[in-house]
Amino acid sequence: MIAGQYRSRRFMSDINVVPLVDVVLVLLVIFMITAPLLYRGIDIDLPRSSTNTIAPTERVVLTVSKQRKVFINQKEVSLNGLKKALEDLKARTPEMTVYLRADENVAYGLVIQVMDVVKRVGIDKLGMVTEPVRDKP
Repeated sequence: MIAGQYRSRRFMSDINVVPLVDVVLVLLVIFMITAPLLYRGIDIDLPRSSTNTIAPTERVVLTVSKQRKVFINQKEVSLNGLKKALEDLKARTPEMTVYLRADENVAYGLVIQVMDVVKRVGIDKLGMVTEPVRDKP
């Protein structure tokens, strides 16, 4: 009878994957919710353009917000300190390209003033960032 008891008791040798799938799905949902929040930029309304000539490369983004604040790669700098900050960046990367993102409601004079500082530093590659024009349905 002892031998019969051992035969009726079987050990399950398969891996139960249901809890693993549950954990993976929960992690997937968490990742999908948090991924868009990781890169939060400065809110500005870009003007529209039907052409886009900017290739994705390593870049320095210069932003002018509605509140007339100037940012270099999301770090706020004063208009007076912009020249020094750009000179420091140019010293590290001589052949750098600056992409200027300016809110469409910012005064034209301020944008020209920022562009002038970029040119005085000696940066020849200056691109203007725009949003593509969306066709109205």
